[in-house]
Amino acid sequence: MAKQVVPESARRRRRPTRQGTVLSEKLIVETALRVLREHGTAGLTARRLGTALGADPSTLYRYFSGMDDLTRAIGEELMGRALDNWSATGKWRADLRSLGLAIHASYLAHPQAAALTASRVTGRPREIAVDETILGILRSAGFPDAAAVRLYHAFIDLSLAFAALDAGALVLTQEARTRDEEMWTSTYARLPAESYPNIAATAHLLAACMPHSAYQVVLDTLLDNAAAQLAAAR
Repeated sequence: MAKQVVPESARRRRRPTRQGTVLSEKLIVETALRVLREHGTAGLTARRLGTALGADPSTLYRYFSGMDDLTRAIGEELMGRALDNWSATGKWRADLRSLGLAIHASYLAHPQAAALTASRVTGRPREIAVDETILGILRSAGFPDAAAVRLYHAFIDLSLAFAALDAGALVLTQEARTRDEEMWTSTYARLPAESYPNIAATAHLLAACMPHSAYQVVLDTLLDNAAAQLAAAR
């Protein structure tokens, strides 16, 4: 059974930790991001986090009902940071594009955390604020509610799916990532044209393109399609 989280007013430590800091939900999340960066997803444990905070691991349960609750808080933080670094222009397509890029960049800044949280729905305030913003952009642009929800669904899933995909490459060792990228020149570029005519014809383009994320290309395709739908409706 999950432990009940202590209310904010009652859970603040009266004394600093061994490191001289007063615990807060924000500090725990920021420390968890550091632990993830240094030790990966398997290394995020209550014991290791308690050590990093200079506090008993059981103290974490005054702020979170369990490690899964902490995971959702980490996801909310990444989503919220995207909105913190974004401002609206009033042009729906430009605003959605810049917000999508901000979400993608926020997750890739913490690839280990992205791999852990990109598939989660947190239901927490900062994530809700992003969802409200996206739907507000679409409805203000003139999309009917059903279309706005379909586009919201496609937009947020696209952004988070590419965040998880691209984060997966970033958490590889440099050696493994280099070996994967070189596969396009060491293997694909050497395939015989008589057996693989299409790959052979485009090998040099594949080698230049494939090591990079396709997120911006696919995002623009989605937004172009949305703009066409809106123009047709009008």
